[in-house]
Amino acid sequence: MNLSPLAPYLSLAEIILAITLTVLVLLQTKGSDLGGFFGGSGDSGSGFRTRRGVEATMHRVTIFVSVVFFITTLLAFIAWGQVV
Repeated sequence: MNLSPLAPYLSLAEIILAITLTVLVLLQTKGSDLGGFFGGSGDSGSGFRTRRGVEATMHRVTIFVSVVFFITTLLAFIAWGQVV
């Protein structure tokens, strides 16, 4: 399977996924809810709590984006190795 024609597109996808993953991780502040990140008062007194609503969705999307980023990185390495 020749992936060398896809190498530039995989690199672009990798950059977009890296930026997306960085933003998603930074939005998930530890110890407070999403409202606490934007200036509201978060409940930082509790230890472990269940994610609900937007937090649960962001958590699942972050996991999905990280898996896609990992697969894209592997494919990009293979594609750039075939360019030579």
